[in-house]
Amino acid sequence: MEKPAYISVELAEKFVIQVFKKSGVPHEDAVICTKILLSADLRGIESHGLSRLKMYYDRIKAGIQLPVTIIEVIKDNPTTAVWDAHHGMGQVVGWKAMNAAIEKARKYGMGSIAVRNSTHYGIAGFYPLMAVENGMIGWSVTNTRPSVAPTYSAEPMLGTNPIAFGAPTDEDCPFIFDAATSIIQRGKVEIYARKDKELPDGWVINDSGSPAHDPHQILKGLIKDEYALLPLGGSGEDFGGHKGYGLSTMVEILSASLQSGAFLHALSGGDTSGRPEPYRIGHFFMALDIEQFIPLSEFKKNIGDLLRELRSSKKSEGQSRVYFAGEKEYETEKQVRKNGIPILPSLQKELKFLQSELELSDINFPF
Repeated sequence: MEKPAYISVELAEKFVIQVFKKSGVPHEDAVICTKILLSADLRGIESHGLSRLKMYYDRIKAGIQLPVTIIEVIKDNPTTAVWDAHHGMGQVVGWKAMNAAIEKARKYGMGSIAVRNSTHYGIAGFYPLMAVENGMIGWSVTNTRPSVAPTYSAEPMLGTNPIAFGAPTDEDCPFIFDAATSIIQRGKVEIYARKDKELPDGWVINDSGSPAHDPHQILKGLIKDEYALLPLGGSGEDFGGHKGYGLSTMVEILSASLQSGAFLHALSGGDTSGRPEPYRIGHFFMALDIEQFIPLSEFKKNIGDLLRELRSSKKSEGQSRVYFAGEKEYETEKQVRKNGIPILPSLQKELKFLQSELELSDINFPF
């Protein structure tokens, strides 16, 4: 297996900000995009961190994602709003939308923002964490381009459509659940391709419904609808595949219907001739003010007691610990801040390419 090199979080921040700015993203927005992108690497979600940087650069260069984000408020009410992002930076839209939801919740108890015509906004879990830091419950979902087959289908129709939920606790870390409604996402396939490692059974199928394993072929074929990821629970209903399918459809509804946005194949990022077009992604954000129900300190203790009881449950044979959602990521962040971000050789090439292409001579990578 390839051995990674490590770069400090500070060097990564400096580099990413410069890449976004050189791509035309205003400084303040570049800082937001960098914070959200690197939050993935910090939490050990390598599929959505530095490995996504060249994707953003390529999309901006191709004109299907705009570096300057202009948000149009379509409708605004005390507790709800509908925004059109006009194909700007998804992280910028997400940051501003969740902040708006938090402000509405602070005044009225709850705030929800539905967004259309956006772009990839990074890890979904970043946004509920914003609400948690304000003493609130947070929720965020987003649809994505088609890559997941409905139960009993072999055609990619739905996106990986993640669900992210966060709540404050009296523990050192909050409860943060962030997961795709598919077994894996495209980024996981990319990681396996970088490691030149085959995928196990039950993750991906070909267009006849048979298991697929070669990550390189899958990455080439996904954009041609030759392969499809499977929903949580896998193929069929025996292990709950229909439940993952239902959750994914729920996310699609929240990310498209309230804002009259694009859905399913309209998110493919191309016209009928195959010419690249904006992805027209939709998001939904919600913040809930806990103090409107009970004192925040009481809520935190309630959640803490619940999580501690789960943690103290009887362990399976050979297991030493039970985690709650967000705990592993919290511990990973402490290690990454100490040791640096691991960069595999294949990703090193991408970062060096961006450094050369954008003439960032003041960046000194250790590879």
